Amino acid sequence: MPDDTLINDPKGGMPRLLEIMRRLRDPQTGCPWDIEQDFSTIAPYTIEEAYEVADAIERKAWDELKGELGDLLFQSVFHAQMAEEAGMFSFDDVADTMSDKMVARHPHVFGDESRDKSAEQQTVDWEQIKAAERAQKAQKGTLDGVAVGLPALLRAVKLQKRAARVGFDWPHVDDVLDKIKEEAEELTEARNELTQKEIEEEFGDLLFVMANLARHLEVEPEAALRAANAKFIRRFEGIEAKLAEMGKMPSESNLKEMDALWDRVKLEERGQCSKSD
Repeated sequence: MPDDTLINDPKGGMPRLLEIMRRLRDPQTGCPWDIEQDFSTIAPYTIEEAYEVADAIERKAWDELKGELGDLLFQSVFHAQMAEEAGMFSFDDVADTMSDKMVARHPHVFGDESRDKSAEQQTVDWEQIKAAERAQKAQKGTLDGVAVGLPALLRAVKLQKRAARVGFDWPHVDDVLDKIKEEAEELTEARNELTQKEIEEEFGDLLFVMANLARHLEVEPEAALRAANAKFIRRFEGIEAKLAEMGKMPSESNLKEMDALWDRVKLEERGQCSKSD
């Protein structure tokens, strides 16, 4: 029988988690589901856990954040265990690689460079270091290395940032706004004449320019959309509450009534904001 002392140690820390993962993947005594997984099947869970961390932060649910960070850490442990089984690398290699990267990218903290520089200059230096790292990886194209698996809005912003570094960018926000109007008009005017594939392409163009506007306005589009989603949920729940006071459900209402209730919820929110200011 294996020694379960570490497994059952509530203060076992990182060694305990690594041992639990190793045991879960044990071909003879592990969990059948965990044993069957590979990098591609676990990757969606990794993305999901990262979003749940962001969600806890967005909601300021600090009591939940520890658990969500643990879930995300477990994803790294899972991938590292599979890599070690395949003879590629270990969890310690992952940690060492990140440590080396952070030391190399912060010469003003761990090296001889002065810390007497602005955050903006540090960002410029950071990008120069990353560019040198890409060159060492033979990533010579401006857009090389922008991960395909990123959320589409985030990837659009990263692609545009890369292009902007070599001068391919609108100089003013007004130029971006004009392009948004142009793309919206094209989609509106041609929607009855386009195929579904062409409509999707035009819609994608519009979203891409919206991502560019977010970059120019220094707005993180994923965060902005999450906030908009939360606002919609809050206000729609307000509609449902008001309908419930009337003894009705949304399915028993109509658009005109719910639209009027939406406006009432908005006014009440603004009134509460004014009182708290």
